[in-house]
Amino acid sequence: MPTVKKFEDLLAWKKARRITNRVYDLTNEGDFAKDFGLRDQIRRSSVSVMANLAEGFVRRSDKDFLYFLNISRSSAAEVRSHLYVALDQGYVSRSSFDGLSADLEEVSKMIFGLIRHLKN
Repeated sequence: MPTVKKFEDLLAWKKARRITNRVYDLTNEGDFAKDFGLRDQIRRSSVSVMANLAEGFVRRSDKDFLYFLNISRSSAAEVRSHLYVALDQGYVSRSSFDGLSADLEEVSKMIFGLIRHLKN
C-alpha cells in the first residue's frame, strides 16, 4: 500500500466525499427535502463516513485509526439503512438507490481493507 501523507489522499475518503455530495443532492429534492428527520439523519451519517476517516487518520496511531475506521464503516451501513427508508417512502428511485447502495458497499470494503492492512 503506498504511503498516504494526508487524509485527502485516502481513496476511501474521496469516495465517501462523493457519496456525501450525492446524498445532499438527493435530499434536496421533492418529498425527501420535506422529511426533515430522515433528511438530516442520512446527511449526518454520510458526513460521518468521511469525517471519521479523516479524524482517525490524523490521530497517528494504528489503534486510534482502527477505532475510527470501524465507526466510519458503521456509518456507511447506517446510510444504507436510511436509504431503504427513502426507497420505501418513494423519496428515491430504484436506480438511485441501487447506485448509491453499491457505492456505499464499495467504500465499506475499502475501509475494511484499511482495517485489515492496519491489523497485519
